[in-house]
Amino acid sequence: MTIEEKKAQKRKREKYTISEEDLDFYYTDEARGLRLQVDYLKAEEKMKQEGVEYTIVVFGSARTPEDNINYQEARKFGAMVGKSGKSPQDCHLTLMTGGGPGIMEAANRGAHDVGAKSIGLNIKLPREQSPNPYITPGLSFKFYYFGIRKLHFMQRAKALVIFPGGFGTLDELFDILTLIQTKKSPLIPIVLIDQDYWRKVINFKYLAKEHVINEEDLQLFSYAKNAQEAWEYILLWNKERKTDLFR
Repeated sequence: MTIEEKKAQKRKREKYTISEEDLDFYYTDEARGLRLQVDYLKAEEKMKQEGVEYTIVVFGSARTPEDNINYQEARKFGAMVGKSGKSPQDCHLTLMTGGGPGIMEAANRGAHDVGAKSIGLNIKLPREQSPNPYITPGLSFKFYYFGIRKLHFMQRAKALVIFPGGFGTLDELFDILTLIQTKKSPLIPIVLIDQDYWRKVINFKYLAKEHVINEEDLQLFSYAKNAQEAWEYILLWNKERKTDLFR
C-alpha cells in the first residue's frame, strides 16, 4: 500500500469516527465552546454531589515556604473554616484554594488538620503544578481554562482571604474587585492579610487620588494582621447582615 493510499484510508476512518471519540475535532477552534462547558461541568457536578453550598476562598503565593509566618497563619485560617461546620463532613461552608503549594497548601492543610473537607482548583500550566496532598481527594480538580477556574472561585464564594502573593494572586484579587465594583458579583468580605505587604505592592489610595477608582472603592476590602483577625471580621460582617452562612 502506498503512502497516499494509507493517508486516504486514515481519512476514511476519521470520517466515520463518532463525535465523542474524535479528538481532532474536539480540539478545533470550532469546538472551543464545548471544551469550556466540559471544563466547567465536571467540577460543578462533583461539588453538587458533595453538598458544597458556599465557600471561603484563600489565595496567596505558591512559593511561600512552610516556615514562613504567612504559611502558618493560612494553616490556622484553614482550620477555622474547617471547624465552622456541624461536622467534618458538613459542606455547607467549605474551604477552597487554588490547589497548589505554598499558601494554598497551608490552608488546605489546616482544614485537613481538623478532619474537614476542602477544595483545590488546580490549573494546567507549562510547568505542571501538582495538587497539594491535603485537598479532599474527591474535591481536587484540574482546569484547562483560567476563566472557568475563576468562575468556580467566585460562584459560591462568601468571603475571600488573600495572603501575600505574586502575579497570580494579584490577577485573582483584581478580577474579584472588578466584578464587585461593577456589580457583576455580590458584595462579600475581602480580607488582605499583612497590610504592610499590600500597601507596598499596591497604592490603592493613590488610585483614588488620581480618580481612576472611586473613594468608596477603598471600602471593598479590608486588612487583617492574622488569621484570627480575618476570621473575626468575616463573622462580624455576616452577623451584621444576618446571613445564613454560619447557621
